[in-house]
Amino acid sequence: MSEYKVREELKPSGLDGISDAQINDHWGLYTGYVNQSNALHKELEEMRAAGKTASLTYADRRRRFGFEYNGMVLHEYYFAQMKPGVSMDQAPGFKAAVTEQFGSAEAWHEDLMAAAKSRSIGWAIAYYDGTTGQINNHFVQLHEDGNIGGFVPLVIVDVFEHAYMVDWKALGRGDYLAALHKNMNWSVIEARFQAARSGQIFKRF
Repeated sequence: MSEYKVREELKPSGLDGISDAQINDHWGLYTGYVNQSNALHKELEEMRAAGKTASLTYADRRRRFGFEYNGMVLHEYYFAQMKPGVSMDQAPGFKAAVTEQFGSAEAWHEDLMAAAKSRSIGWAIAYYDGTTGQINNHFVQLHEDGNIGGFVPLVIVDVFEHAYMVDWKALGRGDYLAALHKNMNWSVIEARFQAARSGQIFKRF
């Protein structure tokens, strides 16, 4: 089995309004998801080889695997899209698509932020539906609970408290979301959109 690695090349720094201390704290959690995904992958493989798939332990590890695995994947999408000073004009295809669907890019963004401000921990995600060509904003409460099968994540917003507690404390989600918007790497989001629209799988790294 090839192990997953912590993708250091995705780690952002020097962001506008989001401190490196905040990123470092958050990055430690991502590292944990990578390590746990590898450990659970190995443990499940060993339990299958030992014929223990009917055990309660196997069922628990199987359930946990989805949480850790998606925690790793979503954080890689999230960190990869963070870079200061990139205009949404560098995502012309994506911008045109959300403008056509929502009336304006601003209206799409407001809808995504409304999802991100849900009174819950979780994720706000803009997905591409390859069947209809639509972009949908969704709220996902847990890493593995609520992702839409077959939909492609384009824009990922982490709204677990660990994403902003260092800089803004518990009540600072709104300030964090405003800062995050200033640090969207729209070139990456455009690449994801173009890959999804052409039926390709966009690689996280």
